[in-house]
Amino acid sequence: METLGVAIFEAVVMVAVLVLLTRLAGLRSFSKMSGFDFAITVAMGSVLASVVVSGSTGIWPGISALLALFAVQWAIARVRVASGSMREALDNAPLLIMDGERMLEDNMQAAQVSRSDLLAKLREANVTRLDQVQAVVFEQTGDVSVLHRQDGELDEVLLEGVRREV
Repeated sequence: METLGVAIFEAVVMVAVLVLLTRLAGLRSFSKMSGFDFAITVAMGSVLASVVVSGSTGIWPGISALLALFAVQWAIARVRVASGSMREALDNAPLLIMDGERMLEDNMQAAQVSRSDLLAKLREANVTRLDQVQAVVFEQTGDVSVLHRQDGELDEVLLEGVRREV
């Protein structure tokens, strides 16, 4: 019973520390901006779980690990903003997978997006006809953005940094 009490106490403390660090670091701490952000988020969850579930990992090493992960994420985020070459090295570039009504098969294959995956995303975006699609982008986060055809041209700034071919 004592072990259960310790686990509950450690869980409460670790979650409180995680929330506090997230508040201090800002919303980006759990964003899906890049693969690096995803890896850090998974590592934070792993640290939390190892402290709570494992009797051998103490609360102070867990807090230290969370602080280190937040510090690394903060430093990498600063470097990404300051350096285009670091941003390119750390981030996947978004990829155009549909141009108007035309599915770009080579790009879809490179992004490992099947035709059925793409059609599901189009349905999710309330596309009822292919002629409603201006562009579909496979984002660096793995999300799929559907840009609907409107009256007028697509503002090219929206496709800034998007690779058009693999």
